[in-house]
Amino acid sequence: MKIKNRLALYFALITAVTLTIALIIIYISFNSLVRTDFYSRLNDRAKVVVQLYFKADEISSDSLGNVQKRFSRQLSGEVIRIYNDKNQPAIIKETPPGWSNNIIESVRRKREIAFNEGNRQTVGSYVNDNQGNFVVLVSAIDVQGNKRLNDLVEIMAILFIGTLAALFVIGRWFAQKALTPIDNVVAQMQMVRASNLSLRIDEGNGRDEISTLAQNFNRLLSHLENAFELQQSFVTNASHELRTPVTSIIGEVEVALHKARTPEEYRQLLTSVLTDAERLKETITGLLELAQVDMNFTQAILSPIAIDELIWELDEYWTKRIGKSYFNVNILHLPEDPDKLLLAANKSLLTIALNNIIGNAYKFSDNKPVQCDLYVDEEKINIRITDHGIGIPAKEHKKVFRSFYRGTNVKGYTGNGIGLYVTGKIVELFGGTINIDSTGAKGTAIVMEFLRR
Repeated sequence: MKIKNRLALYFALITAVTLTIALIIIYISFNSLVRTDFYSRLNDRAKVVVQLYFKADEISSDSLGNVQKRFSRQLSGEVIRIYNDKNQPAIIKETPPGWSNNIIESVRRKREIAFNEGNRQTVGSYVNDNQGNFVVLVSAIDVQGNKRLNDLVEIMAILFIGTLAALFVIGRWFAQKALTPIDNVVAQMQMVRASNLSLRIDEGNGRDEISTLAQNFNRLLSHLENAFELQQSFVTNASHELRTPVTSIIGEVEVALHKARTPEEYRQLLTSVLTDAERLKETITGLLELAQVDMNFTQAILSPIAIDELIWELDEYWTKRIGKSYFNVNILHLPEDPDKLLLAANKSLLTIALNNIIGNAYKFSDNKPVQCDLYVDEEKINIRITDHGIGIPAKEHKKVFRSFYRGTNVKGYTGNGIGLYVTGKIVELFGGTINIDSTGAKGTAIVMEFLRR
């Protein structure tokens, strides 16, 4: 069953239960009112009987005429009985139905009673007269009252069925209207293919559950898109980047073996082979790093990482590797709440990203000091790494984050163009942004910012 039908059914069932309770209360109240009104009419009949048979000599002839006139207006199925002290029928001849001694004695004890006998209602009154003590019992069937109750039941049944049918239709319409955004999201989801993972679902106003669903699906699409890009880049470029230095090494060795060489020529050859081998090693390292990011990208286990502690760990690592005072940490601002220093990320991947930036900073500045500024407040974590190197031309700020892209001003520096690509993907994975601040001549500042989610 579709959700919209299920919601409409649930709505109708809840309404049915509520309406049933309300109708039962109405029926009981109306039934009590009808019964009470008929008991009142029976009591009036009992008083008329008393006046006619026991008080006739005490009232005027006109009043007696009115009493006789009222007595003549019988109720449906009316039965009147008068019993003496011995519980024997008196004044009025008894014909079935009659009443037992228990009921008669009950009237004597309680003076007045009222009770039901099937569809028949009965009242009893005790009369203390100079002729003796008598019990008057009056019984009748409330035909009109019963008809009113039956009519009420029919009306309530029609109202109940009609209301439920209308509410089911209205409920389904509301459910259809309420679930339309989900239908739209599903329709957009069905358009997503491996070839268009860049497609994103409309997130709406961002304040309801459907928007949350769309946001999470878009986040999943982003992860899948990045994972596909990483995998595609690895497959597309790995063979080329590995083949080039290997081909160069093979060619140089084959040329060297073609004829005898002088020691100086062999030294030059080995130097060239060493350069190609180092380039090959760096390429393999970058590809392995890319493969590791590819493997962990969609299944990275996120955990709270104290960003200030990670920065100090990097300070210790690069101080040992480059030397003291070559990696300078500058804490610009820290929040009072230590929990605000926590970033939901994968520590190993985040370390790779930061080390790629720091390593590039040293490489393209010929190991000049590098500065790391950390700014953390209630809303964001900002990390800025600044070097004094060759810079990055403004027109290439976006290009350097492409796989295997190398800047136009990095000739003479080893590299394969993987580092910043991997770094950008990792930062994006953890919900951050990465930007470059560089004039192309006076160093480079790479800024990473993570907003609170």
